[in-house]
Amino acid sequence: MKAQLEKEKAWVGKYVNRSTVKNLSTLFALIAIWIALSIVSPYFLTISNFSNMFLQSANIMILAIGMTLILISGQIDLSLGSIEAFAGAVIAVLSVKYQLPIFAALLIALLVGTVCGFVNGFLVSRFNFPAFVATLSMQGIARGLALIITGGTSVYGFPELFKFLGQGKIGAVPFPVIIFLILLAVFGVVVKSTKFGVNLFAVGGNEEAAGLSGIDVKKTKMLVFIISGTLAALAGVIVTSRLNSGQATIGEADVMDTIASVVIGGTSLSGGIGSLRGTVVGVMITISIRNGLNIIGVSAYWQQVCIGLIIIAAILIDQFSKKER
Repeated sequence: MKAQLEKEKAWVGKYVNRSTVKNLSTLFALIAIWIALSIVSPYFLTISNFSNMFLQSANIMILAIGMTLILISGQIDLSLGSIEAFAGAVIAVLSVKYQLPIFAALLIALLVGTVCGFVNGFLVSRFNFPAFVATLSMQGIARGLALIITGGTSVYGFPELFKFLGQGKIGAVPFPVIIFLILLAVFGVVVKSTKFGVNLFAVGGNEEAAGLSGIDVKKTKMLVFIISGTLAALAGVIVTSRLNSGQATIGEADVMDTIASVVIGGTSLSGGIGSLRGTVVGVMITISIRNGLNIIGVSAYWQQVCIGLIIIAAILIDQFSKKER
């Protein structure tokens, strides 16, 4: 077993240098963007702006962790934004309308995300559904259920304790950012130092070869979708707390921002290549661009156009990189 794990680690090792180069490239791009935006607006490089930017984008950061694992494994998850909304709707309805204790409502909301992820993983791993089809179906189901249980209206009236989850700060650091950093550290260890992490790269790099080498491909796929769904639910709870209302419409643009962040960070849509370090830089680029566009008064509609163009550019770069490999 130890020899097999070492062999799989060696397999992953050949991708590390490529990821490092991509990480450095995106880091330089981030610095260039910050310099440009600071010239356009002196307000950009201020503590208050960065604190606000991180607070408003913590859910994207958390979603990006799950999406990174998904893409590394060679899959895609289009349902994250809808699961985010569904979990937010669940905690709102249970805690406000049914007066359930907030911690119980929180656990149920997270469980909802876990179940959605399980269904995605089950369809993909057991019935060989294309991930695109399975998660697109879940996108509609989760969003529809969120609308049903909220009646299509916003739900208000959370207890004060719940507000801290999405609005609070410890010192100058927003509490949601602290949650993200803890998750980043945990999953950084998982990806780098566990058999599951090695299996992710192996399955994403060559699923057939991974199966022949003894890796349980179906289990790996199942677990990564469960993790992704649970993280999406957590993101939904946090953004619901920040907005102080349960809204079935939250997260509609979050999948696009998340995919943009992860792909910009060097994770390949073809699977087998990626890193959470790169994703952090990619998230910073995406949220910095959105923040900068907000500061200079660009409408949300044109921001979507910009993010779409960024995704196209990142995918083109990934395609050229594959040809070189």
